[in-house]
Amino acid sequence: MPKRILQGTVVSDKGEKTIVVKVERRFTHPVMKKTVRRSKNYHAHDEANAAKVGQTVFIEECRPFSKTKTWKLVEGEAAAAEAGEAA
Repeated sequence: MPKRILQGTVVSDKGEKTIVVKVERRFTHPVMKKTVRRSKNYHAHDEANAAKVGQTVFIEECRPFSKTKTWKLVEGEAAAAEAGEAA
């Protein structure tokens, strides 16, 4: 099964090697037929502490690093382009 890749905005980089990424999804409400926005925060592993608040980043599903951290930051421009093709 392929690993999921999500795009979101960094909302916190205060943790050591950890970032918090807000991922927003949009869907049509089944009854009201209006577009609804829902967001969720994901804790992601950032080995180099490279991501800063406000940046748009790609995160990839991976093995658990801790109780809440099961995603990792996708590194480099090539990886970001690849993630764009996969989505």
